[in-house]
Amino acid sequence: MQMQQNMPTSTPSKRRVLGPCSHILAAAHTGSWRLERPSVDESLCIRCGTCARYCPTACITVSREGSPLSFDWTYCKGCGICANECPKKALKMIPEGSDD
Repeated sequence: MQMQQNMPTSTPSKRRVLGPCSHILAAAHTGSWRLERPSVDESLCIRCGTCARYCPTACITVSREGSPLSFDWTYCKGCGICANECPKKALKMIPEGSDD
């Protein structure tokens, strides 16, 4: 267990990871295998940060100054946890490559 938590990764230092499996998940670039990605409806989003708290790879940045949510697409796995946990349902999962 201790060995897994001390593994070197290429992730930025701002990332927080929870548990030994998440550490490996956050270290891996997504590549081209993501099938869906989150899309934000800015009119519904209240910037509460729930999506960022539940993201297993910490790839969502929430700014309360009115700018849109930003995603680090290099690490986003398309798991849909952010869309599932959003209290206002401002996030929805759309097929990768769509223009939404």
